[in-house]
Amino acid sequence: MFVLLLILILILFGLGFLSPLWWVAAAVLLFGATRYGRDRGGGWIRGDGSDLQGYRDYQQRRDRQDRWARRYSRQHRARWKREDRRDHEPRG
Repeated sequence: MFVLLLILILILFGLGFLSPLWWVAAAVLLFGATRYGRDRGGGWIRGDGSDLQGYRDYQQRRDRQDRWARRYSRQHRARWKREDRRDHEPRG
């Protein structure tokens, strides 16, 4: 979809050499794509920083999971070592 939009903008820009009205159409289309484009109302250039907010949410969730994993592994490390030893001992 994005590629088709870019091709359309380039075609309209090229037609602008025949009539300046096509340049206006290309500019309006480019403005619409950057203002109301992808992802629910934002475009390529967002003033609200919502691209960064999505990454911050991901980063905070990942950090919480890492902290939980470290805490859990400390609490049960001895039990896991015992279970690993049992798994590797020869049974006779």
